[in-house]
Amino acid sequence: MKEGKLIIFSAPSGSGKTTIVRYLLDQPELNLAFSVSATSRPQRGKEKDGVHYYFMSTSDFKRNIKEGNFLEWEEVYRDNFYGTLMSEVKRLWSEGKNVIFDIDVAGGLRIKKKYPDHTLAVFVKPPSVDELKIRLKKRSTESEDKINMRIAKASVEMATAPQFDKIIKNYELEEALREAHQLVADFVGVKEENLPTDED
Repeated sequence: MKEGKLIIFSAPSGSGKTTIVRYLLDQPELNLAFSVSATSRPQRGKEKDGVHYYFMSTSDFKRNIKEGNFLEWEEVYRDNFYGTLMSEVKRLWSEGKNVIFDIDVAGGLRIKKKYPDHTLAVFVKPPSVDELKIRLKKRSTESEDKINMRIAKASVEMATAPQFDKIIKNYELEEALREAHQLVADFVGVKEENLPTDED
């Protein structure tokens, strides 16, 4: 099986990495497929197994850890695990795809360490921690306590930025999208003439 490329986007929550990843997935010339993570947390709302996450029990998750089936994993809260199954990456590679990840900083760096020659690790940097707080508050999806937890974590995560291959400053979204597109296109080997122009 031909091993494809791995493209990691990591950032503190609220930095805009998910928006960037969704945009890149919509660019057919990049030949990207999204890596669905596994989790031991329960399904929420309209979430579908295998689409939003691979849902598994805590005991199943721990068994998979023991068997070495994860490319990376993390216990985010007690008995609340998230991780990337090696089988998911191999499945997408077997379809001839380059795999893109929207993943936390620790997980992103672990994948980079395992596949240094196949991986482009990009850190998305918000203008400031204050701006991050404003963005998280605008979402209106979380309590003040949860937001403060995310902000505290963000300060720690921002310090890891130099360990990534590239840093994109998401101060202006259009500019960040353009820069991300160029980075990924260069990495996966899309020729200049195959890139869409502004007129397309």
